[in-house]
Amino acid sequence: MKTAGKSKSKAGSAVTTVPVRFTLTKTPAGSVAIAGSFNGWKPEALPMVSTNPGEWHAEVALEPGVYQYLFVADGLWLPDPSVLEAVPNGYGGLNSVLRVKTPEAPVRQKKSNS
Repeated sequence: MKTAGKSKSKAGSAVTTVPVRFTLTKTPAGSVAIAGSFNGWKPEALPMVSTNPGEWHAEVALEPGVYQYLFVADGLWLPDPSVLEAVPNGYGGLNSVLRVKTPEAPVRQKKSNS
């Protein structure tokens, strides 16, 4: 699901965004959200949807870059158990790290004249 979209920046140039899907499993909670550097650390900005008991999903379009985030399950701030990269957050815990890469342009195949 690494398709890219384009939107306009304030300066008018095209900005590439990449859809990023977050999944949290084995988490029985009444509500789960994502707070991170991409949404001002506001969990209410990105609530997750439960598709099965204990399974949560959310999708957001982000510009390429490096972001930190945490899941917020029933008010408890949790690092993403599925990622390997994390950094100390200054509160005695760890923030999960997300690296969004610039999508590669599709390679066009030339027609052969044979």
